[in-house]
Amino acid sequence: MGIATLVATESDMKLVGEACNGREGIAKYRECLPDVTLMDLQMADMNGIDAIIAIRDEFPEARIIVLTTYVGDVQVFRALKAGAQAYVMKNLVHKELLQTIRAVYAGRKTMSPRWPPKLPHMPARRR
Repeated sequence: MGIATLVATESDMKLVGEACNGREGIAKYRECLPDVTLMDLQMADMNGIDAIIAIRDEFPEARIIVLTTYVGDVQVFRALKAGAQAYVMKNLVHKELLQTIRAVYAGRKTMSPRWPPKLPHMPARRR
């Protein structure tokens, strides 16, 4: 089951847009103004971190969840510093994603229980 199917099964969630790369993600964000955005970090054309920075510069209240493959990925650290509120490991999407979306929607930052101790929690960058 993919992410779109997973979200579609929830009565309190609705998928409003999808993008294949960071530039499309920014355009879709402007078009759809989602309550919560899921952002992959590894994308062609423009990576997820640059897309997060662009979205948060234009929409400072944007709520963004990062999807990543690796625990302790330095890119996750950079994404959180750029303003993402949470991250979910891709291999744990089915277990953690829905609760993470609800938490971020409610205004909470969440870190995977697997957040490595070697990477500190960092506040979002200041404007």
